[in-house]
Amino acid sequence: MATTTPRPHQPTTGTRLLGEATRYSAARCAVLALCAVAGSGATLFLPYAIGHALDAVLTGHLTGRDDPDATRWILVCAALIAASALLDAIDGVLTGTTNARTTAWLRGRVLRHALAVGPRTTARFAPGDLVARLIDNAAHAGIAPATFAALLAALVTPVGAVVALAVVDIRLAVVFLVGGPVLFLLLRAFVRVSSDCVARYQKVQGDIAGRLDEAIGGARTIAAAHTEDKEAARVLEPLPELGRQGHRMWRVQGRSQAQAVAVAPLLQIAVAAVAGHLVLHHRISIGDLLAASRYAVLATGVGMLVGQLGGLVRARAAAGRLREVLAEPATAYGTARLPDGGGLLELRGVRAARGGRAVLDGVDLTVPAGTTVAVVGRSGAGKSLLASLAGRLADPDEGVVRLDGTALDTLSRAELRREVGYAFERPALLGDTLRDTIGFGAPRPAPDRVRDAARAARADTFVTRLPDGYATPCAEAPLSGGEAQRLGLARAFARGGRLLILDDAMSSLDTVTEHHIAEALLRHTPHRSRLIIAHRAATAARADAVAWLHDGRIRAVGTHAELWQRPEYREVFGA
Repeated sequence: MATTTPRPHQPTTGTRLLGEATRYSAARCAVLALCAVAGSGATLFLPYAIGHALDAVLTGHLTGRDDPDATRWILVCAALIAASALLDAIDGVLTGTTNARTTAWLRGRVLRHALAVGPRTTARFAPGDLVARLIDNAAHAGIAPATFAALLAALVTPVGAVVALAVVDIRLAVVFLVGGPVLFLLLRAFVRVSSDCVARYQKVQGDIAGRLDEAIGGARTIAAAHTEDKEAARVLEPLPELGRQGHRMWRVQGRSQAQAVAVAPLLQIAVAAVAGHLVLHHRISIGDLLAASRYAVLATGVGMLVGQLGGLVRARAAAGRLREVLAEPATAYGTARLPDGGGLLELRGVRAARGGRAVLDGVDLTVPAGTTVAVVGRSGAGKSLLASLAGRLADPDEGVVRLDGTALDTLSRAELRREVGYAFERPALLGDTLRDTIGFGAPRPAPDRVRDAARAARADTFVTRLPDGYATPCAEAPLSGGEAQRLGLARAFARGGRLLILDDAMSSLDTVTEHHIAEALLRHTPHRSRLIIAHRAATAARADAVAWLHDGRIRAVGTHAELWQRPEYREVFGA
């Protein structure tokens, strides 16, 4: 049976992931928090210093003598302003670097996990949607640690301002606290409503990105069919919903800020009125009145809280989309090594479903060591899925796949990839140069082996005609579909191992080139077993045996000549 890492219970939101990201940047967050608290402290102490400076100046004016306290308090005010400016500059630099560092960590973690999951990732998420999660959502989630620190400052300032009001006179703090619950309810409603609209907005963004990726991948087909306008309409179809959610998001934030702005002046006026009354009764000084009015403004700084909470809401929704990718179970590998053998491949009782439908059901197939078996069948019969199961790019839902008597899911990752090679219909040309793309993999084959593999795949001729030969950058190499397939075959030939799987890897080759490569396949890999997904009768004819796949089951196994006697088999090739 296939084994995958069991999926643990994960929270539906990204709160846990944000916590991990914050721990990753814990040191920077601590410095940011200290800067934020220090900045808040300077901001809170400044009204107190200004008030005392004013009182000292007024006292000196009334007495007709200069009060030395006035100079000291004015210098204190100047120092506090300079400290606030310096702390703001440090905060700006640290915030930018922390955001970049955390975003890079999130992208690296999600990307590594997506690659560890393997081809199931793109089956679960559209490529465009996955890119949107890695780029846009990771950037939004990456601001969370720095935003936590900023939120701390946004909380310290109003709380400290209320305490300062109490220090000036307890009655000022009581007046302000009477309206405090209204501000709390406004913030609570903002977080609840905005969480939903932000999550919907990001989901629609991912949908548009997925559609755009599909359109770019099918650009030639769209141009040939002259359906540009229709395809543009399909890609942009979710745009009205995106606009609705965007407008809803801004309405929520605007309404919250407007309500806060409506409540805040009432509280400030109430505090100023009580402070004025206290001044008239000589309970507090003119300086205290000035300080109290400033503390009332700081205590009602809900606009700052709304902004910081809005950033955290977006970060939490974005982290939730990243968590969906991380929740996909990674492929689990064992520690076993293969015994000596020639590449005997066995599939026993294999069943695999896709989209709720059994694509393969009860498949039993043997590829004897050192032989070539071609798998043929109509489109949709499950040939490519069978090829993926044979080399464990996918796991069966039931049954077992063995190589030289050892179940593939018990092998270590290094052992499996060393002994099983692949070539695909549309090979990805990874690496900086053509030499790199042929030698792509771990461990990297020697340069002589790369050149020999290119000759066997009939790729050396067109590569050496390029001005830079094997050093030609992949992005600058003008390759046809057949030439790209030959590079993919060369990559497979350059690898060692005992099993080679070709998933329709010669479909774009002309007949003569295919013939030469098929001959080289047998000569270049004489000690390897070969499983070939074939669509051409000539390819099937060169195999030692043919497995005829029909409706998810092996209908017959025999030589091509034997099976050719059956009309249904000939219909597979359109004969």
